[in-house]
Amino acid sequence: MKSWPLAAALPLALGTAAVGAEMTLPWPVSNNAVAVARGPEGPTLYSFLGMGAGKTFRDIVPLAAACPLKKGTCTALPAPPLPNGRIAGTAVTVSGKVYLFGGYSVGEDGTEVSNPEALAFDPKSGQWETKAPIPVPVDDSVSVAFQDRYVYLVSGWHEDRNIANVQVFNTKENRWFDASPFPGTPVFGQAGAIAGNKIVIADGVAVLGKKPDGHNLYGLVNEAWEGEIDATDPAHITWRRLPPHPGKPAYRMAAAGSGSRALFAGGSENPYNYNGLGYDGAPSKPSVRLFAYDVAAGQWIEFPNKKLASMDHRGMLAAGGKLYILGGMTGKQQVTDRVQVLDTPR
Repeated sequence: MKSWPLAAALPLALGTAAVGAEMTLPWPVSNNAVAVARGPEGPTLYSFLGMGAGKTFRDIVPLAAACPLKKGTCTALPAPPLPNGRIAGTAVTVSGKVYLFGGYSVGEDGTEVSNPEALAFDPKSGQWETKAPIPVPVDDSVSVAFQDRYVYLVSGWHEDRNIANVQVFNTKENRWFDASPFPGTPVFGQAGAIAGNKIVIADGVAVLGKKPDGHNLYGLVNEAWEGEIDATDPAHITWRRLPPHPGKPAYRMAAAGSGSRALFAGGSENPYNYNGLGYDGAPSKPSVRLFAYDVAAGQWIEFPNKKLASMDHRGMLAAGGKLYILGGMTGKQQVTDRVQVLDTPR
């Protein structure tokens, strides 16, 4: 295992963000991995990796930021120890540390590579550690934590195809094992969260066939699934199909668990490449939707729309009775630095 000490801060231009009524990140960023953990200044929102405003391979850089809630400002952190940037990674907090998994890099020639890295960040010390790599490198997956020990990576994209694997990382033993596979259509860009011991997965994009030019034909999948994790056997998940959520299926929604609910927000009804342009050639539009699946009541619930339409998210954070969405794309595929703050629906 290798660890890195806290490096020197990034240049002042990427330092503390100006904050008015809302927090803003130090830079516009989309498709960034997010997590909430207790840092040196209390509960803190974290953003790692992602893509900047230019939306090209040059704008995929390994940036990081911290937003302590009591300060209401966001500050740049030293970059994660990666050779280059990543998008479509995922992050989750376990036992006070933030674990960062996967994602993909984009070459100058457009080549996309799924990456196997697993890293752990200690918010108190600012140190990073390498962890056992993901057995099947994956991006655009869903990560959830269970029993403050295990991290589940559900489905996602691997190199040239979607996978049904549910890969589980035991944070205490630094090892991976497989859990009951995802029974739905394998997808990428799906959204998901955990409520108690139940994982809720919604939508995503599948390969539906081939175009006449030989390229993949991508399309949204209108599916929702609930997976109940066995408390005595974390490798065993009992999956059942749920009725579709209200409205049309969506791509790259933000999701968070809160109490007995898995909450979903934003996304786009037109799946797209990393630059926000749809696979059908049309610019994708963000959504204002906010809804949830209540695992205790066994039903979907629609809530009033959020104020800002947004898409291209890797998660939503629940803290102190509020929901937070860090960055993403807004109208006209504009990469934003805004931190959206929503009241947790009652």
